[in-house]
Amino acid sequence: MTPTTEHLSGWRLRALIFSIGAAVAGYLAFSFWGGWDDVVAAFIKIGLLGTLLALAMSLINYGLRFVRWQLYLNQLGHGVEWLSSLRIYLAGFALTTTPGKAGEAFRGVLLKQHNVPFPTTFAAFISERLSDLVAIVLLTLVGLAQYPQARGIVLAGVVGIVVVLVCLSSQKVLNKLHAWASVRQGKLMALMAHVCDMLGEARQCHRPGLLAVATLISVIAWGAEALAFYWVLSWLGADISLSFAIFVYALSMLAGALSFLPGGLGSAEAVMISLLVFKGMAAPAAVAATVFIRLATLWFAVVIGLVALVRSRHGTLSQEEVA
Repeated sequence: MTPTTEHLSGWRLRALIFSIGAAVAGYLAFSFWGGWDDVVAAFIKIGLLGTLLALAMSLINYGLRFVRWQLYLNQLGHGVEWLSSLRIYLAGFALTTTPGKAGEAFRGVLLKQHNVPFPTTFAAFISERLSDLVAIVLLTLVGLAQYPQARGIVLAGVVGIVVVLVCLSSQKVLNKLHAWASVRQGKLMALMAHVCDMLGEARQCHRPGLLAVATLISVIAWGAEALAFYWVLSWLGADISLSFAIFVYALSMLAGALSFLPGGLGSAEAVMISLLVFKGMAAPAAVAATVFIRLATLWFAVVIGLVALVRSRHGTLSQEEVA
């Protein structure tokens, strides 16, 4: 049995199914709490065309982020053929709602078969998360003036960006930290040494030219989903400006990221609903809009990831049979 099939069988597979099932059950309960009839009515009002447009904007988001992922892997000297890399990248989405960023670890398992070492995978992951954080913070600035109470959350995001950039700024400091941790005992010291290795790799992804391109890609990618959110609000008759809709979507994503909960579940929805109600939207309509956009972004990604994950598993099994 290969590492891939091992990571997709037994208790691991059951844990994945359970985590997704628990999250879905939570969403159903959330919908009933907000008023099931109102949620269904909102979905009907949005209609098939609106749903397809929202899903198309999500696909743009996933596609642009994959292009950025490929840029990082190439920069790190471990380029992977596009089709295989796309399947692996999307497979990581299947574990978005599981704790501990398991999707990123699983991506590393699959990429290992393409001779991409784990430190490289996690260096690309760190670069991705930093790029996403920069883009989300920039998008919050579009409407922050309309809700200055959110400055604390935005400031926390800025602090996170600064901390990572400071860690990436000096290879000499990273080398000293690595050497210091390597000669000491304990899991914490071993973890620190590994983190220094990953940050050292990630430095290559933050050269000015690539950093500018990655930031632009990230802003457009997340801006696409924020635009879809604005359309959803418009279709539901909400009197909310484009700038505030972008701000609401970006701030909810930022809150979800800072909560460290899988997929930002719970925290992102709470912020989104609170801000929509603050702007005068009826609570049932705000819940309906939130449920819809999260289904069209987060849960659409999970579904696509599950399909890619199954394809990856079947591909591995086929290779074993041939061997």
